Amino acid sequence: MQSAEQRPYLMSFGTGGLYINESVAVARLHLPGADWDSTLAAAQEKGAFPVRKTSSARRSIREIVNRLKLLSPDELALFIEGDRSEQAALLWLAACRAYRFIGEFAVEVVSDRFLSLRTHLTYDDFDRFLSAKEEWCPKLAALSTSTRAKLRAVLFRLMREAEILSQDDRILGAMLSPRVVALIQAGNPEELRFFPGAERQLRRS
Repeated sequence: MQSAEQRPYLMSFGTGGLYINESVAVARLHLPGADWDSTLAAAQEKGAFPVRKTSSARRSIREIVNRLKLLSPDELALFIEGDRSEQAALLWLAACRAYRFIGEFAVEVVSDRFLSLRTHLTYDDFDRFLSAKEEWCPKLAALSTSTRAKLRAVLFRLMREAEILSQDDRILGAMLSPRVVALIQAGNPEELRFFPGAERQLRRS
């Protein structure tokens, strides 16, 4: 298995947002022990996005499946029956796992700024982070200006919907439920760093 540092930078997250309601609908279609390709087919057949164009819906459902399949069975079970804040946290966790770029941005920029009390996040912070990564990854350097702008806007939308950022782009301290914290600790405690201030929350508990 590749380490986080060896994984390629997949930049296909430039669509939609966190998709909480739609993700719950897709997760409920997933049968224990079934493969996710079957779930993908079932979701596309049943239409998790009934008011959207078919091509757009298919892309969105595929994106949802690509994230959900990275949750453990216990995480997926909590996602289905948890409250809204737990669902948002688990989808943010899945996005950080699915996309190396998002996970590194969460740790290296968002959490670092929160711990240093610089809580206002701007598009310039995204641009500087991307420029720094470009030096080591030609694929990132080849992104067009329009693609960069789209990825930046979608990432900020994801963070707002996951309650990582306020509506005025202030970094919010994580208030993870004990159930979410327990699952992350049982899997990989380092992933608490995806949530600003979560490690301090853990020390207080």
